[in-house]
Amino acid sequence: MRGRTVVYLLLLGFVVLASGVIVRRTYGVRRAREIVKLESTRAALMAQRAQLDRDIRESVSMDRLGRVAEERLHMRVPSDSIVVTLERPAAAAAAPRAAVR
Repeated sequence: MRGRTVVYLLLLGFVVLASGVIVRRTYGVRRAREIVKLESTRAALMAQRAQLDRDIRESVSMDRLGRVAEERLHMRVPSDSIVVTLERPAAAAAAPRAAVR
């Protein structure tokens, strides 16, 4: 091989190697951007989930349910003299329920 051929092959190898590095870095930068985007989306979804959890807890609280029952359904809490508490007999409570077919 002559000197020019060796130089040409070395330059060609350098260009191929540099191109590979550039392609790899470009791929890495794209992935990094995608990861940042996904992390911000995840953070937003977690904040939304926390807000929904708070809304659910507020909606099912007894104060809120009582207010809704009184305002929308026109219900009221009965006085203690109207409420009847029934207790199950011990034998019925201990016996397993029969399957209904």
